[in-house]
Amino acid sequence: MTQYVGAIDQGTTGTRFMVFDHEGQVVANAYEQHEQIYPNPGWVEHDPIEIWENTQQVVLDGLADAELEANQLDAIGITNQRETTIVWDKDSGRPVHNALVWQDRRTTDRVEEIQEAGKVEEIREKTGLECDAYFSATKTEWILDNAEPLKMQASRGGDLRERAREGELVMGTIDSWLIYNLTGNHITDVTNASRTMLYNIREMEWDEDLLDEFDVPKEMVPEVRPSSDEDYYGHTDADGFLGEEVPVAGALGDQQAALFGQTCFDEGDAKNTYGTGAFYLMNTGEEAVASDNGLLTTVGFQMSGEPVQYALEGSIFIAGAAIEFLEDIDLINNAAQTAELARSVDSTDGVYMVPAFTGLGAPHWDGRARGTIVGMTRGTSKEHIVRATLESIAYQTRDLAEAMEADSGVEMTSLRVDGGAVKNNFLCQLQSDIIQTDIARPEVDETTALGSAYAAGLAVGYWDSVDELRDNWQIDREFTPEKDQAEVDKLYSRWDDAVERSLNWAQDDEEDE
Repeated sequence: MTQYVGAIDQGTTGTRFMVFDHEGQVVANAYEQHEQIYPNPGWVEHDPIEIWENTQQVVLDGLADAELEANQLDAIGITNQRETTIVWDKDSGRPVHNALVWQDRRTTDRVEEIQEAGKVEEIREKTGLECDAYFSATKTEWILDNAEPLKMQASRGGDLRERAREGELVMGTIDSWLIYNLTGNHITDVTNASRTMLYNIREMEWDEDLLDEFDVPKEMVPEVRPSSDEDYYGHTDADGFLGEEVPVAGALGDQQAALFGQTCFDEGDAKNTYGTGAFYLMNTGEEAVASDNGLLTTVGFQMSGEPVQYALEGSIFIAGAAIEFLEDIDLINNAAQTAELARSVDSTDGVYMVPAFTGLGAPHWDGRARGTIVGMTRGTSKEHIVRATLESIAYQTRDLAEAMEADSGVEMTSLRVDGGAVKNNFLCQLQSDIIQTDIARPEVDETTALGSAYAAGLAVGYWDSVDELRDNWQIDREFTPEKDQAEVDKLYSRWDDAVERSLNWAQDDEEDE
């Protein structure tokens, strides 16, 4: 019987299950979307129960479609939307509130309070992160302050923090939620822990001062393990939905998983993933490089018994979601149309779109920036706006590429790309022109799922070494710059002007409606 490795890829808009063979090729793939909940402007939630139900469904569907048995899985790896935060009852497994999604801006006021108190530098020093509503710390604090105790069974009433201090309530990112539901254990990996703004990435432990600052009891936080763990996080329950004990042995936040799946194992290797947002990571080896240019210092991955590998990261909040926006307002019928429309005009005719729908991430870090289109005339057509939207993804990436080179001192020669949007050849060529570097798109573009499969497979000995994984990495297509540097620089200089106009737009009274 042939053996495989499975990967649960729990993303912002849906959940995917994939199965990979020794060559890193896909043998099964199932996907299910979940609901996006927007209770107020700038608020984004998911239903954790729906996510867990969908996870079970896609695992069973994936196996059934490929006619595989659960006992053909040597291991399962998990990759997840990062920072999205859940608080749940440890015994019953019931969440006390919907998950607060990474895009959620409801804690912006709290972040500004911390900024005014002059604590930003200390937080950056310990966590490698900018102080932002993006991360899990203020989300956990908000849930403990605001979740309606009524949603808990009345007999288990009482203050949420008190219950958390007694170990009755636990918190975690989506990986922890899935590991808990799969194995019964409360565990996270180093990459997800590093995104909470509660974890000291230099000491590699939960930080007492930060837990105090956000009033998150230490009893709530999960145990932190390597991303590829030879001790395993646990096994699926033989009496559970799979009917089999399968080791759960690897987990990485989605962007670190893509770094791993793109086999960026060496210092200086870089990748950019174009999903809902876009995330640019460069492996900086065993050194946590501090950023002077608005990037995050984060944990790249850790293998059992080996030192942590760090990364620099630039986060763009809105990339593929800008294309979804064009669909929502009926400018396009589907994402595939964008290339054809954008190609039908030679330029945007001076139109710039800044897709700051949920604020701007690196390198600007402005939670109050909002989406802006500038430079329109009566001659502006939907083709110009569509092209400007694709260009915005490429310009945001150049912002990050320049910051990366400045911080790391490494000049980039090639960028590995992945994610849904890179199926668009027009965007890949545009990206190559705008950052004036080669773009390499791999054959297997579901690199987040692949990365978590690699982590789990290495832990159980399905693959022997990272060299085996490097051999699996195959290029589908390369793109090289076709435009002149001076021409591109001129267009890029106006991008800065457009970004300026989007900054600090949202006011308190709008956010509170």
